[in-house]
Amino acid sequence: MPTVDEVVERARRRLRRVTAQQAAAELADGALLVDTRTPEQRTRDGEIPAALVIDRTVLEWRLDPSSQSRVPEAKDHEIRVIVICAEGYSSSLAAASLQDLGLVNATDVIGGFLAWQAAGLPVKR
Repeated sequence: MPTVDEVVERARRRLRRVTAQQAAAELADGALLVDTRTPEQRTRDGEIPAALVIDRTVLEWRLDPSSQSRVPEAKDHEIRVIVICAEGYSSSLAAASLQDLGLVNATDVIGGFLAWQAAGLPVKR
């Protein structure tokens, strides 16, 4: 049986992960930045302005364009989705899962919110 670290590594091999700065630039150009951190983490550390908050437990249903529970932004399978979590681990698994649904442009942020914050990118408290 694979370890969780092996599963994360396998997921990352499928992704073209982006830095926090790249994610911010893509967000400004219309990409969908999806924050899957817990409410506690967002309350404690702040939120990313313009990021769409989606709980990890319902992520696939909200972003699958064929789902009746999708968010309005999930228009088609070509949308650019960049997932961000606290440190960049669960977001890799989430992005790979989105690719499994056919969202071919899904990826995640290297280092997660910690990298976003360290880069001095906008955070709303």
